[in-house]
Amino acid sequence: MGKLGEMMASEKATLVLVNLAGIMERADEALLPGVYKEVGAALHADPTRLGSLTLFRSIVQSSCYPLAAYLAVRHNRSHVIALGAFLWAAATFLVAISSTFAELFVSSDIINLIPKHSHQYMLDFDEFISLDCLVIRFIFFPKVAISRGLNGIGLAIVTPAIQSLVADSTDDNNRGTAFGWLQLTGNFGSIIGGLISVLLASTSFNGIPGWRIAFHLVGLLSVFIGILVRLFANDPRFVNPDGTLKKNQDDHPPKPFREEVNDLIKEAKAVIKVPTFQLLVAQGVSGSFPWSALSFVPMWLELMGFSHGTTAVILTVFSVAGSLGGLFGGKMGDVLARRLPNAGRIILSQISSGSAIPLAAILMLGLPDDPSTAVMHGFVFFVTGFFISWNAPATNNPIFAEIVPERSRTSIYALDRSFESVLSSFAPPVVGLLAQHVYGFKPPPKGSVGLKAIDTNKENAASLGKALYTAIGIPMTICCAFYSFLYCTYPKDRDRARMDALIVSEMQQIEIDGSNLIQESNLSHGKERSVIDVDYEGDGRLEFDENDEQRLLSRKLTSSDMGKL
Repeated sequence: MGKLGEMMASEKATLVLVNLAGIMERADEALLPGVYKEVGAALHADPTRLGSLTLFRSIVQSSCYPLAAYLAVRHNRSHVIALGAFLWAAATFLVAISSTFAELFVSSDIINLIPKHSHQYMLDFDEFISLDCLVIRFIFFPKVAISRGLNGIGLAIVTPAIQSLVADSTDDNNRGTAFGWLQLTGNFGSIIGGLISVLLASTSFNGIPGWRIAFHLVGLLSVFIGILVRLFANDPRFVNPDGTLKKNQDDHPPKPFREEVNDLIKEAKAVIKVPTFQLLVAQGVSGSFPWSALSFVPMWLELMGFSHGTTAVILTVFSVAGSLGGLFGGKMGDVLARRLPNAGRIILSQISSGSAIPLAAILMLGLPDDPSTAVMHGFVFFVTGFFISWNAPATNNPIFAEIVPERSRTSIYALDRSFESVLSSFAPPVVGLLAQHVYGFKPPPKGSVGLKAIDTNKENAASLGKALYTAIGIPMTICCAFYSFLYCTYPKDRDRARMDALIVSEMQQIEIDGSNLIQESNLSHGKERSVIDVDYEGDGRLEFDENDEQRLLSRKLTSSDMGKL
């Protein structure tokens, strides 16, 4: 009982640490959208350029999911999660200090290239408004983009490892609830990241802008959590039944790298051929697009006149609603899956995705652009967040675990994130383009203050709201339609995966039984061999006397004579 208790305690500690890593992952993702306005002012960047930062990170992140699958399948997943935490923490630090590096670089080299009359405009790096700031922006912006790319690598290798760990530790009856809890803790991370970034955005400490302090803080916490995961978390695949760590995942020698890559490619091809996977990816691409577009919500609220504090509260309400909705959706998905095995989870997701269309219309187009309506906005945000957050824990993630063998779960989660992230990463720049070129968003003139600035912000808020609804309503309609096809494909693919798992289990049992028979046979032969060794004094040789030699010789001669006849 002592060893069993220690093992259970280790599993609980691992789950807690993995969820903490998930919290920091989502907190890091929420940092930049929360300070779009401040970063845009620092870089003199319009919404399209701000969206391109998220686009660049998402493209790098999605392209690294195959690497994530390889690492999670071939290595200890807790170590993979720790590595991801260290990578995104390094990228977060780089964003926080990138302007300092650029400023030092400019002061030592480029200032000598700038005409003397331009120096009078350089009051502060963030307020450098001469034409020569284009040169500095050229240096500064790529640094931020590179750091966002490194951030994407760290985030990419963590997600499949976390999801496959949760899937492996649950069954078909409680998997939705487990993913609901994972979404709840992840949204808690988004709340932390959003609060830290938005509340610190308008402050400064010893001349350091608050949004930079927010990046430093999240980076430090990520390093701390990564160290804890590396030291104390365990991957069940690398733990023996007695609680000790395995030296090797299996008894076979490691394969060459090229052979492992080929096996991974074959596994990926097998996953891609599953019809249900194709449909879930198709709906996921359209369904993830609105969530990526929501990264402009803090900017939209602030343009309407909401303060940083009010914006933080509204975003917190939205995240809390999404957390509760995810847990509710996951639990209801398990309940409906038991009562309606072939359709329960799908029905729930169609309700969730369909409700997003009218709720977003009320939120983005129906409510007045007035900061005095904070309570009304908060209520609609809560209802919207609760209803639109069911899909992943109730349907997508549990079904992914059911339609492929257990060994392929990491690959299917990695492939899903890769395909979905590639296209959904275009949402922020699409929203920026729609706001600017379709709905009339105009960056405020430099130095504008007073009523003129307020009027400009109001107009821009209306333009951005229309762009947001376009990026939410159309994709959600497509998402809801794709779910309809799952009624035909999901039962077949699930039953096929169960049959494959049963066949593999039977083959493994046959191998185990055969191995036991061989061991018993070797044991019995060993006993006979020991008896013979005792009779012949254990020297392993047969000694012949003269009578034996004569007897053998006579038999040989007799047989040769018979051959002549």
